[in-house]
Amino acid sequence: MTSVLTLPSHFLRPFPQPALLVPAWPGIRRWSAMALLALSSGLSAPTYSQTTAPAQAASRSVNEWLTRMHEGSRQRAYIGTLVVSAGSAMSASKIWHVCDGNQQMERIDTLTGTQRTTIRRNNEVITFVPEAKTALVEKRDSLGMFPELLRTPSNVIPQFYQAREVGVQRVAGHLADMVEILPRDELRFGYRIWSEQQSGLVVKLQTLGQQGGVLEQMAFSELQLDAPVSMEKLKKLMKDTRGYEVHKPALKKTTAEAEGWRLREAVPGFSPMSCHTRDNGTPQPPGSAPMQWVFSDGLASVSLFVEPFDPLRHVQESSAVVGATHSVSRRVGEHWLTVLGEVPDQTLRRFALALERTR
Repeated sequence: MTSVLTLPSHFLRPFPQPALLVPAWPGIRRWSAMALLALSSGLSAPTYSQTTAPAQAASRSVNEWLTRMHEGSRQRAYIGTLVVSAGSAMSASKIWHVCDGNQQMERIDTLTGTQRTTIRRNNEVITFVPEAKTALVEKRDSLGMFPELLRTPSNVIPQFYQAREVGVQRVAGHLADMVEILPRDELRFGYRIWSEQQSGLVVKLQTLGQQGGVLEQMAFSELQLDAPVSMEKLKKLMKDTRGYEVHKPALKKTTAEAEGWRLREAVPGFSPMSCHTRDNGTPQPPGSAPMQWVFSDGLASVSLFVEPFDPLRHVQESSAVVGATHSVSRRVGEHWLTVLGEVPDQTLRRFALALERTR
């Protein structure tokens, strides 16, 4: 959402759930990195009811915008209701967020669909499902990318994205600067982001298709800044698992090379960030355990799920899309590959066709 780019985690998209290591398409849905799609170079700016962007906003580079948005989530406590829409589907969640400069804590309660409460402290996450009386404990790796990435030579974001200021608009009663983060090629999506003027906090975000259409969007319908959110209370709630069956899937950090995989050809801008297999506690030959290999260009993320081929489950190679999230599945020798991310279909296919077995 989050994550690679540390916007408020509710605005971030999957790395699909690494603790489970299953591409349960299309059921996986979790906030993590921004994924981007190309806009046509001739796209004209949309028409809004807006004022002129302030001079200080107009001078910001894409790195400066992203840094400001990141810091916005670290400086303010807030309570809000977030509404997400993708196609005909819509969902809503209640969010409590607090940060003391070092620790971030957040509680997210679903208001639609299955009741869930997710509490996060930095990269430690627990999700309570009251109906099933289960609690899933996991660690969500920040991958060490943001904001440190913006200050290192490995930062390729400006090579693949540019920022364009659009204006100012009110969201949930707060004035917000509007900026578009536009890709420079056709391998990424674009974003239109509303950043609260005083803090930089992201209050609305749209994922844009190639013709400028909105693939999906999320926005606060109500937002209270500097809200009295208690970190101590959230810590107590996070630890209280009485009456719940706690699940803590075990992961093993590894490399694709160690598991016998490589990309024959790199996808421009995307670098490998992490690789995990499911650890069942016994030694397993390379390639026999389900594996998740995560790539990112600093904003967009792609996950490659590889598992042994099962003729009963893996019947047909396919592709699918829900909102901005695309999926491609295919057989690779004696394995089954699912590539998942918020990038265009052609980007996923480049990953899928490049993956090959080395042993």
